[in-house]
Amino acid sequence: MRLSDIEIFTVAPPPPGWGGRYWLIVRLTTACGITGLGEVYAAAVGPKAMHGVIEDVFARHMAGENPENIELMSRRVWSSGFTQRPDPTAFGAFAGLEMACWDILGKARERPVWALLGGQMNARVRAYTYLYPSPGRESPSFWVDGPAQAEAAAARVAEGWTAVKFDPAGPYTIRGGHAPAMSDITRSAEFCGLIRQAVGDRADLLFGTHGQFTPGHAIRLARALEVHDPLWYEEPIPPDDIAGLAEVARATSIPVAVGERLCGKMEFMAALRAGVRIVQPALGRAGGIWEGRKIALLAEAHGAQIAPHLYAGPVEWAANVHLGVACPNLLMVEAIETPFHEALVTGRPKVEGGFVDAPSAPGLGIELNDAVARANPYTGNGLHLEMQEAPCDWKNGNAFAGGAAD
Repeated sequence: MRLSDIEIFTVAPPPPGWGGRYWLIVRLTTACGITGLGEVYAAAVGPKAMHGVIEDVFARHMAGENPENIELMSRRVWSSGFTQRPDPTAFGAFAGLEMACWDILGKARERPVWALLGGQMNARVRAYTYLYPSPGRESPSFWVDGPAQAEAAAARVAEGWTAVKFDPAGPYTIRGGHAPAMSDITRSAEFCGLIRQAVGDRADLLFGTHGQFTPGHAIRLARALEVHDPLWYEEPIPPDDIAGLAEVARATSIPVAVGERLCGKMEFMAALRAGVRIVQPALGRAGGIWEGRKIALLAEAHGAQIAPHLYAGPVEWAANVHLGVACPNLLMVEAIETPFHEALVTGRPKVEGGFVDAPSAPGLGIELNDAVARANPYTGNGLHLEMQEAPCDWKNGNAFAGGAAD
C-alpha cells in the first residue's frame, strides 16, 4: 500500500456550534483505493492557511509512503525544520493524517483500529458530557445559572451519564493566568454544591477552568471546591507553567487533569512528573492515535489515567473511542452528542446509557457523508476557538459560554 491522494473538508456545524466553529476533516486514499478519515484539532491559524499546512505535511512527509510506517512518518514531522520539539500546528496537521492511516490499516486487515493497538481491554467505554443547554433553550444566562446547570445535570444523569463537566469560573481570556473575581470563586463553589445536590453520588463532577489562573489563585479556587469532591480539576493554570502545575497538584486533594492544549508525549511526560493524575490528549492536536497510545502508557507508568478530550467533530470522537477500548488505564472519554455529529458520518459510535460499546467495523468504522459535509462548508475567517482580549471583570462577574462559536 502507498498513500496517494488527500482531500480536506472544512465543515461548519450549525448553531450553536457545539464542538467548535468548524472541523477540519481529512480523507486519504491509497494507490490501491482504500480510504481513511482523520480530523485535525489544531487550528492556531485560519482554515485556509491550515489547509496549506496539512497539504504540505502530507506531500513532504507522507505521500507515497506505506501507511503502516506511522512511527517513521511521525518522526519526520517531529523533526521537520530541525525542530524535534512540540509544534501544535505541524504535528496537529499530522495528527489528523495519522488517524486516517489507522483507518486505512484497519480496513485493509478487516479489523477495528483498537485491535491493532493491543486488542480489546474495555468492551464498554465510559463517557462524559459537558453540561449544554437543551435545544431551543440556549441563552448566555445558562452559563452563570447554577439551578439551570443543576437541572441539566440531573437530566443527563437520568439518561445514564455517570459524569458531567462544567466551567463556571471564566473568563476565557488571553490574559491568563490571572486572579479570579471573588464572585467567580463563590459561583464556582455554588455550582458544585447545587450539581452535587442534584446528582448525589450517581455521577462524578468534572470541574474545568481552561487554564485561566495563576498557581496561587488556582489553589484558592481549589480549596473552595474540595468539600464537593470533584473527580478532577481541569487545566487550573496555563499549559506552559510546569512548576506552577506541580505547586497546584501538591496543594489540592482534587486530582489535576490536563492535556487539551498539550502536543506530543514529552509535554505530557512533564505534566505527569509535575503530579498530574489524569491526562486528556486531544488526539487531533497531540499527535494522533499512536502518540495517544504512548501518552496512555506514560500515564500508566505514573499511576495516572487517560481521559481523551473532545471539542471537535465525529472523526476525532471515533479515534478517541478506539484508543479508549485498548487502554487499561482509561478513565472515560468526552462525548458530544448532537444531530449534526450523527449526520456527518455513518457508523459513528453512540453513547447509550453513558457508555459506548467497542466498535466492531473495520478501521474507525465510520464514513463521511460527503453531501452533508459539502452542504455545510465554513466560509469565514475565524478560528476553531478564540479567546477574549478583555480582562477578568472583577466588578460585574464573568462567564464562559461553553465554547459556542459565536
